Amino acid sequence: MDNSVEEIPRQDISRIQKKLLKWYEENKRDLPWRQTSDPYRILVSEVMLQQTQVKTVIPYYQKFLGRFPSVGHLAAATSQDVLKAWEGLGYYARARNLHRAARMIMSDHGGCLPENDKSIQRLPGVGPYIAAAVLSIAFGQARAVVDGNVKRVLSRLFCMDSPVNATFGHKHFQAMASTLLEESRPGDFNQAMMELGALICKPDTPECSRCPLCGSCRAHRTGMVGGYPVREKRRGVPVHHVAVGVVWRGDRVLITRRKAEGLLGGLWEFPGGKVNDREAAEAACIREIKEETNIVVEVTGRISRVKHAYTHFKIDMDVFCCRYLSGKVRLAGPTAHRWITLEEIENYPFPKANHKFFKALYEYAAISPMPHG
Repeated sequence: MDNSVEEIPRQDISRIQKKLLKWYEENKRDLPWRQTSDPYRILVSEVMLQQTQVKTVIPYYQKFLGRFPSVGHLAAATSQDVLKAWEGLGYYARARNLHRAARMIMSDHGGCLPENDKSIQRLPGVGPYIAAAVLSIAFGQARAVVDGNVKRVLSRLFCMDSPVNATFGHKHFQAMASTLLEESRPGDFNQAMMELGALICKPDTPECSRCPLCGSCRAHRTGMVGGYPVREKRRGVPVHHVAVGVVWRGDRVLITRRKAEGLLGGLWEFPGGKVNDREAAEAACIREIKEETNIVVEVTGRISRVKHAYTHFKIDMDVFCCRYLSGKVRLAGPTAHRWITLEEIENYPFPKANHKFFKALYEYAAISPMPHG
């Protein structure tokens, strides 16, 4: 069952703190954001690391900071430049919020990241976790961070029954993490907790024999490691069938830009949408393009089928080659669409689902005569 903070003897907490920090000093990974004390760069890393693995983030982090080395550079950039630098990393609201936060830091805080919890959480996209991480790592403030790795370590260490994927259980993990925090080295301790979860206390294959805290771990002592962390069962993820068209007019293809807010906001894509029940994918492609853009097309060939997973749903996407027949594109504003050559695709930020069929598109265009409208 869950343990209240009063049940943990002070000497046990001190022992855990010392062992964990010693292990961290000897085993921590050499990560680029650990080589800086710049609050801006630490903020960028924490935003990127949300819901994304370290190995995926590293090249994006380095490229992003090469393009925007300071908060001033990021604030002065266009939204399209920011999205292009973020392209492929996913969860694009993070990029939009980080861009807005940079502008707020410049306009409201003189170019310096705020150092108190209330002010930093007013920045777009900065919630309790990112605030605690930046304040502890960049400014040495005693704030405990709680992410998935920390929850897993705490749940096994103290046999906590609160589900790690339930909102109501978060306060229990936050209270436990705050009690365990080594306040003289909060940044190092927070990173040590996360590092332990990432390298040793892994979800399916925890390496207890290598864990510096195995002697203090209640799940290990009772042979219950496999029973933690506790998770609430979730319903299956829905799968949507989608059809999109690469519409040719002359030697150019049509791309459209999504609205600034919402899923994939501000990114470019090929037009299309969901396939209705008992509707052929080709028919759906023609219908969706007409509804979305006001132009009439015909399908001349099939380019590819790709599968892609988002956070709460998946898609099976059929991609068709189309010929423009008639009509004028009508979208919200003159900058919401472009007719471009295939060579110009790389100049625009596209979602990863679109990137998955680019190779097939280039190959299709190389061997098939394009249906010039």
